[in-house]
Amino acid sequence: MSSTAPPPTPSASVIPLEVALIERARRGDASSFREIFRQHGPHVWRFLRDLLGAPAAADEATQETLVRAHASLTHGAPIERLLPWLLGVARNVAREHLRARSRTVPMASPVDDAEPAPAPDPEAMLAGRETGDALARALASLAEDRRAVLALRVDHDLSYDEIATVLGWTVLKVRNEIHRARRELRAALADHLNVSENANGS
Repeated sequence: MSSTAPPPTPSASVIPLEVALIERARRGDASSFREIFRQHGPHVWRFLRDLLGAPAAADEATQETLVRAHASLTHGAPIERLLPWLLGVARNVAREHLRARSRTVPMASPVDDAEPAPAPDPEAMLAGRETGDALARALASLAEDRRAVLALRVDHDLSYDEIATVLGWTVLKVRNEIHRARRELRAALADHLNVSENANGS
């Protein structure tokens, strides 16, 4: 009776394939760069949409991220993992867009540290991409750093170490900011849902 060999674990094959893809792209292979963005572009767009709050803005920023990533890659940017690196490029693009926007549009007021009111689990909503108006407004009320750290953890499932690489933080700061972002998002979502319910009941 013949035995069936177990399938290889992802860690045994994914990283070497990724390294080979990066090296081909560095040498100017356009098809390799297109494959990089085919694999990771949707993550980049969702991350930018979470930070910028609008699909149209995410579209524009994604294109800019693609251009910058291509230039950095062909000039030998150090890369350990593609997705955290691309999200780091995207975050820099988003921060520039937000700074430009802040010169003309008032930023949302920060949420205070009061204990959050009971509300549906915002992380489950975010992970499931149930981005209704209430969740979108709640996310927009967070500071950009906290939107970023929460999206990287919940939506993109990055490890604490990978998030620290993307944001240039220590792992301890990542843990603390995720905790604060979760608390603030729950409180902000509860506020927005209460406003909506009161408006509907009036």
